[in-house]
Amino acid sequence: MSSHAPHEQHGDWYEIRIQGRLGTRWSTWLDGFDVHHPDDGTTVLRGPVTDQAALHGLLHKVRDLGVPLLSVTRTDTHQDR
Repeated sequence: MSSHAPHEQHGDWYEIRIQGRLGTRWSTWLDGFDVHHPDDGTTVLRGPVTDQAALHGLLHKVRDLGVPLLSVTRTDTHQDR
């Protein structure tokens, strides 16, 4: 999922960085967030969040994966990965 156009009008965008490699198949379960793998052994999840309740729900899903959460950053929709 590399196109961001369908999401751009829905809420603030967030970037969530976790330790380790999470497969791209998790994107659907993680509310359609894009899944990227930088060269540093982490996984970056990026996408729109409609409100704080939705953000907390997404963070609960990350918690349920049992992987270390490294950072949560509100970001610009057009920011390069």
